Amino acid sequence: MKATGIVRRIDDLGRVVIPKEIRRTMRIREGDPLEIFTSAGGEVIFKKYSPIGELSTFAAEYAESLASATELSVIICDRDHCVAAAGISKRETIEKAVTSELEALMENRSAFNFQKEKKDFFALQGIEKKVLVANPIISSGDVSGAVVLIESEKANSPTESDIKLVQVAAGFLGKQMED
Repeated sequence: MKATGIVRRIDDLGRVVIPKEIRRTMRIREGDPLEIFTSAGGEVIFKKYSPIGELSTFAAEYAESLASATELSVIICDRDHCVAAAGISKRETIEKAVTSELEALMENRSAFNFQKEKKDFFALQGIEKKVLVANPIISSGDVSGAVVLIESEKANSPTESDIKLVQVAAGFLGKQMED
């Protein structure tokens, strides 16, 4: 844990303001859920809560199935980083931050299809593999992440079936988080 040197007081309603610099650095946006932990030493720790992170084992299995069905690489992200991958090195992708383009796509609740849009777009910072299809995961009206097909050594073009599979995967994962 790293000390910031910032001290804040709790108001009469029990609230404390998280400084803007910390929110920006940690990519905490208005409405983001935070998980609260306490320690025996009196520490109170706030951690960004990722509903998809709770499903990471399930998401990894789904990514494996999707990769084998499409012969493309698959990543499943929450709003900030990759939580599951298949068809690509997990060591290189898991926990990698999403790009601003993928973040904007999720924020706008829009899908991406390379065949229609014909523009290069990358999903993870430091990973130079083009996104072929991306669909946001929406759960209880909120964007929780995205399912993304990226080019692989076996294939670099999605079929109509691949596009539909990504839509179904995003819808299914969204429903799993609602239950």
